[in-house]
Amino acid sequence: MDNVKPIRYKTSLKGHYVDIHEAFPEEEQEQEEERITRRGKSHEEKRSNRSFSRQVSLETGFSALKEESRIKDGKSVLARNGKSFAGFGSINGRVNGGEGRKGDFNMFRTKSSLSKQNSLLPSRKEREREREREREIEFPNRPDDEAIGESVNKSVPAGRYFAALRGPELDQVKDNEEILLPKDEKWPFLLRFPINCFGICLGLSSQAILWGALSKSPAFHFLHVTPFINLALWLLALLALISISFTYILKCIFYFEAVKREYFHPVRVNFFFAPWVVCMFLALGVPPTLAPKTLNPIIWCIFMLPIFFLELKIYGQWLSGGKRRLSKVANPSSHLSVVGNFVGAILAAKVGWFEAAKFLWAVGFAHYLVVFVTLYQRLPTSEVLPKELHPVYSMFIAAPSAASIAWETIYGEFDGLSRTCYFIALFLYLSLVVRINFFWGFRFSVAWWSYTFPMTTASLATIKYAEHVPTVLSKSLALALSFMSSTMVSVLFVSTLLHAFVWKTLFPNDLAIAITEKRNGKEKKPIKKSYDFKRWTKPSLSFVSTITKHKSGNKDFDIEKDVGS
Repeated sequence: MDNVKPIRYKTSLKGHYVDIHEAFPEEEQEQEEERITRRGKSHEEKRSNRSFSRQVSLETGFSALKEESRIKDGKSVLARNGKSFAGFGSINGRVNGGEGRKGDFNMFRTKSSLSKQNSLLPSRKEREREREREREIEFPNRPDDEAIGESVNKSVPAGRYFAALRGPELDQVKDNEEILLPKDEKWPFLLRFPINCFGICLGLSSQAILWGALSKSPAFHFLHVTPFINLALWLLALLALISISFTYILKCIFYFEAVKREYFHPVRVNFFFAPWVVCMFLALGVPPTLAPKTLNPIIWCIFMLPIFFLELKIYGQWLSGGKRRLSKVANPSSHLSVVGNFVGAILAAKVGWFEAAKFLWAVGFAHYLVVFVTLYQRLPTSEVLPKELHPVYSMFIAAPSAASIAWETIYGEFDGLSRTCYFIALFLYLSLVVRINFFWGFRFSVAWWSYTFPMTTASLATIKYAEHVPTVLSKSLALALSFMSSTMVSVLFVSTLLHAFVWKTLFPNDLAIAITEKRNGKEKKPIKKSYDFKRWTKPSLSFVSTITKHKSGNKDFDIEKDVGS
């Protein structure tokens, strides 16, 4: 076979030669196999080209090519096993072998803005459907986006907030709960901006009223308090109210679904009263250089009507006995909805509408008694009330202090009923102040500002008491409480600036609005304890003992019967 010489043929004038060897059976077989493999590859290329022959967008084409290359490389993706719905098939938002899907914050966007985006991009829906089909094939056990979207749009029941969240403010997610957004990713600013920020305005505006009262009160004329402090605090409170209101209006425009979640929150629903209470505080504490002595009644109508409509809604839920009954959702922040009545009564008396002031005082005092008794009893349903001391307890002194000032403003006398409300507030205040670790050991929150205005309200009530009972003790008490409230506001003001601009931790991710409508997975059954087992076995043992006694009685009766026979 080695001696065979090749035959050369000259194929062209340029001297191109072709060697022809003798073909053997083994070489023919190998050449045939190569031809078959080449035909198969060309066939697959034609098929792939046919599959992409239809008109597709550039984004969809690249995504499909990436999926094919990932499958060819043999990189498989594990099923979802994380604590968040942000990344499907991911662990903590990261897919095995690559980057995970980021949080879909659009689920909390306003529906109108989403519809505008879809109308501007008509082909976007088709691409999303194609991607959903591909994901369903790749991740068959992942949760559905539409189902999650529907759960966001629906109102979350009050019991779900208590089951999924913990803390006196219900702002921390329990360890065994899943949320709709990733915890380790920074959310948009508007989603992290809670309605509790209006507590800053409550603290500053009440301080403006306090220093205005100290500068005008004849009992404290010896202090010579300048009215410029009242002016500076009033302007600062007005600036804070404008900026916070503007930011929250933007949140209502772009993330209305998140605002709905805050409205259904058992604690944060009470902060929807805060903007209007702040407006009435500013109307009551306006400096004399900026406003006339008598206020226009239209101001009272503008600020009080929203509070009245909110009360009809919330108080109706308390009275109806449904899922949001008072024994179910009562928490110390519920005093905010009650304080609005007393502040509205003070403003109504200032504008000259005394009958409206008496009506609001009666409504507020009736609901204050109900809320106070419900929280004081520590019902089993009131899980939000912490066992340890927390700044939220200062809300207990807000309503009786405001009721005392309102009664004095309406009737012009600090009489028996006004003093009764004041003494209740003073006792509750002293029972909290004797605890040294009042603000220690807790994480700073913007909501702490809401707990400063009750201290200021108690100081104002003490100033009113000192004017009618001018003694050294009453004046000293008024100055001490005023100093404590101003010091607390100053400390919180500095802490807020540090957290906002230095540490940049003032607005963490608002996990409370991202809980699921229903708990995913089966709930663990409670472990049967030993004393429960003994308690459950007692009826059965007693039943067995009665049976044995009954049998022994029957045997004795049979024996007596046999003996008698």
